[in-house]
Amino acid sequence: MAEYEPWAASRAAEIIAVHAGQEGATLPILHALQQTFGYVPAQAIPQIAEALNLTRAEVHGIASFYHDFRSAPPGRHVLRLCRAEACQSLGADRLAAEVQARLDVDWHDTTGDGAVTLEPVFCLGLCAVGPSGMLDGKPLGRLDVARVKAALDAAR
Repeated sequence: MAEYEPWAASRAAEIIAVHAGQEGATLPILHALQQTFGYVPAQAIPQIAEALNLTRAEVHGIASFYHDFRSAPPGRHVLRLCRAEACQSLGADRLAAEVQARLDVDWHDTTGDGAVTLEPVFCLGLCAVGPSGMLDGKPLGRLDVARVKAALDAAR
């Protein structure tokens, strides 16, 4: 599991400064902020806008358009389940519904105890072993509820 830094405006400013000179700097900045803090803090949006001479609305629009960016800290573990057609044909929709019910969360939600955040992902390239997913960045294949539970138990 990734260790994230606590939010700090000064740390965000450093990250923004490193990437601000790049062409198309917005996405690299957002990725670096999420890698550092575990999410893109709302407080960073005005900092990014000012550094890149964009409006806050433009930066917010970019951050909210891409599903990979979180607007809140994730749980201690992040479970991503594939939603692409190949995995759907192998039962991914049923698996997702069962996992959501078992964890009592919807997509992009975190369990009440803060242990697991559930996120959809659209193709992990693991089509031959679908339904597939990732837990804390580690690929999982041939998933069913029992395998997901075992992976989560092992991670905890």
